[in-house]
Amino acid sequence: MAHTHDHTHDGGHGHAHHDHDHDHDHGGLGGHHHHGGSGRVLVFSLLLTLSFAVVEAVGGWWADSLALMSDAGHMFTDSSSLAIGALAAWMAKRPVSKMHSFGLQRAEVLGALINAVLMIVVVVAIAVSAIERFAEPRSVAGAPVMIIAAIGLLMNIGVAVILMRGEQTMNVRGALIHVIGDLLGSVAALAAGLIIILTGWMPIDPLLSLLVSVLILVSAVRLLRDVVHVLMEGVPKGVDAGAVGRELADVEGVRSVHDLHIWSLSSSQRALAAHIEIARLSEWQAILPRLQRLLADKYAITHTTLQPEDRATARDCVCEPDCGIAS
Repeated sequence: MAHTHDHTHDGGHGHAHHDHDHDHDHGGLGGHHHHGGSGRVLVFSLLLTLSFAVVEAVGGWWADSLALMSDAGHMFTDSSSLAIGALAAWMAKRPVSKMHSFGLQRAEVLGALINAVLMIVVVVAIAVSAIERFAEPRSVAGAPVMIIAAIGLLMNIGVAVILMRGEQTMNVRGALIHVIGDLLGSVAALAAGLIIILTGWMPIDPLLSLLVSVLILVSAVRLLRDVVHVLMEGVPKGVDAGAVGRELADVEGVRSVHDLHIWSLSSSQRALAAHIEIARLSEWQAILPRLQRLLADKYAITHTTLQPEDRATARDCVCEPDCGIAS
């Protein structure tokens, strides 16, 4: 259940109670115990991806196929992304400490940030190689490319299915984007091998590797945007802060809500802080559970810091012109 700690501060406004509801039983809301599952999924996917990246790199070098080598390069970054993801999932399970009062849940977001940057680096490397190949076309062995690409395709489909069935944290999403990029890389290498066997047209190899790069880049930028939103303490996706404020103000016994802040700790944990104006502070013990229940049930917000204020205290509060939400 929620633990409510009542701290009384005697400041310039008289007595104000700060109620911190840090709900540590995250059972139904994608809490800590799920991260173990996502960690195991990531480790298993890592071993599969890394082993095949070696096969593809050797095969690509032997067949002199950029499509295959770029796919292998992408799979190596996949492996590092899965390793970062598994480490971040393990770190997110660590208990809270004096140094990290929310625990290490943000490790997942940092893992996703490193992944997005790595993907962009790979895209640039592939694009540079492809442009060089257009200037100096090279002969590619079509049949080995097709065989290796077909095996890679099957393996990537397997890893993608494993990740899709796992918990959809930001971290797993980052890893899944990598694997889908790989899958497209395998399809491109397969197509390149087939076209080279049928027509002997060599530029198809760098052309298709560029196409895959563009698809990977779109995914990387999208993930990067989501990560930056979390790091900048943005309101979680799908949550309307104004609507949350109005609903809190509509709760029986609440007069108005101000200084409302909502942010994400990780992809599965949300936090909220607000000042709640009520008629009498003596009513707070009855009003607080109603507010907590509304936030947990409707918005999956389990970390809440709610400060009650009576009329006199609220009038002294200095806030922005648009921060008062009256009931």
